[in-house]
Amino acid sequence: MALDLEPGGLDRDDVQALLAEHLSDMFATSPAESVHALDLDALRDGAISFWTASEDGRLLGCGALKDLGDGHGELKSMRTTAEARGRGVATALLTHLVATARSRGFTRLSLETGTEPYFAAARRLYVRHGFEPCEPFGDYVLDPHSVFLTRAI
Repeated sequence: MALDLEPGGLDRDDVQALLAEHLSDMFATSPAESVHALDLDALRDGAISFWTASEDGRLLGCGALKDLGDGHGELKSMRTTAEARGRGVATALLTHLVATARSRGFTRLSLETGTEPYFAAARRLYVRHGFEPCEPFGDYVLDPHSVFLTRAI
């Protein structure tokens, strides 16, 4: 697979559609107070870097890295298209984000994902890549619908 990983892309229609699908699925799957997915405006925050993954010009996925300060980063907006699932796109994005965080001097990466069966594949992906359960970090609080994972990098 010849995957192109590129920074930016929030102004692209296909990226906006994928992120809208992501938000819609999050609200359909979890209670509103437990949805921590970011909308377009939040993803434009200066502490967040966003990437797309494409093949032959077709968007296959996206992901973001948020700088929490003190060498701590957070993975946000990891999403693949239905076409991309099972093809290694999420692994490629995750590997890229971890390498980018390391190159920026981060020493820890964390994330929040859901507890519902819908999120099982995501949880397996993160655990396969060294993430372990942790306490809530940043502004998060304990929530029965959230799983918090972290790893040193």
